[in-house]
Amino acid sequence: MQFAKRLEPLQANVFADMDRAKSKALSAGQNIIDLSLGSSDLPTEAHVIAAIDQSLHDPSTHGYLLFHGTRAFRQAAARWYTDKFGVTVDPETEVLPLIGSQEGTAHLPLAVLNPGDFALLLDPGYPSHAGGVYLASGQIYPMPLRAENGFLPVFEEIPPAVLAQSRMMVLSYPHNPTTAIAPLSFFQEAVRFCQTHDLVLVHDFPYADFYLGSDPMPSVLQADPEKSVSIEFFTFSKSYKMGGFRVGYAIGNADLIRALRQVKAAVDFNQYRGILNGAIAALTGDQSSVQKAVEIYRHRRDVFIDRLHQIGWKVPIPEAAMYVWARLPEPWVKDSISFAVKLVKATGVAVSPGAGFGKSGEGYVRFALVHEPERLVEAVDRIAKFL
Repeated sequence: MQFAKRLEPLQANVFADMDRAKSKALSAGQNIIDLSLGSSDLPTEAHVIAAIDQSLHDPSTHGYLLFHGTRAFRQAAARWYTDKFGVTVDPETEVLPLIGSQEGTAHLPLAVLNPGDFALLLDPGYPSHAGGVYLASGQIYPMPLRAENGFLPVFEEIPPAVLAQSRMMVLSYPHNPTTAIAPLSFFQEAVRFCQTHDLVLVHDFPYADFYLGSDPMPSVLQADPEKSVSIEFFTFSKSYKMGGFRVGYAIGNADLIRALRQVKAAVDFNQYRGILNGAIAALTGDQSSVQKAVEIYRHRRDVFIDRLHQIGWKVPIPEAAMYVWARLPEPWVKDSISFAVKLVKATGVAVSPGAGFGKSGEGYVRFALVHEPERLVEAVDRIAKFL
């Protein structure tokens, strides 16, 4: 049996690889502390669950849900965005519900790229960004992210020949995995660059609320309020702790929204109406729970970093997201995958190897702060023995 060549680049996946390593360690009797996956351990808020529960008992929610049936959700999303970022949004033409933002970022290349076109991606970056490009038979130009540049790409380094074949650029700040943040001035530069070179500017924005410092994170649409080239993706997985419900949305340029909607129409309807009702409750209800979650992750970050420093592993303090991006100590700095596999086998502590996020991620590992502080301290103590 023969399969499409586009599947070949999808053989390796950092999360699938670590899942196999975790399974082997568990079978060998290890007590697993899983810091490899950024899935919140905090519960979804009660008023969100209540909205979904109420929907379950309403037979009118049990059928297919087409685009026009999502109007209430799109209106809530548009209001939330305008209130939060001061950007006017048309819910009819500039908002599209998604089955999680990963679905949207993976499908958009099908609407933008022809075979052989380049997409400019962050390196390291989130794996689904590359996966969508490969499924569209596109090519990837990795934009290296370096600590000395604040993990921001340098647009001037992109070769002219690549730029001439490029159709889209994908950014994501606060950044996974490096936790870097980007100021509004950076997005303004990115918008000008994409306008000049006729590129679609994609911004994946799952950590919109997860700033651990004092300044809120900017939306790319604040740099492109006319939505001339930009589209942004938001998920309910982080801010509203709804990862398992698979709900998000795209917001931005009306032509891009229409094109993505055409792709989705060939692949899926929408998710269950009750989930969208829960998402509406999240957007329109009490927002204090979002800040409480951020405070929890800030405390976890401080405890985890302090313990790492106590064992002699010096890492910078992240300003955003729910991770710690740590440069590996010698002799592991050139083989993050080997470090991660051997660590979980020996200690039960699972982490994400930096190489799984791209070539420029080699030499790092990512810790997800998805456990109580006491458990995080235990994880560091196990790591200390391993080192």
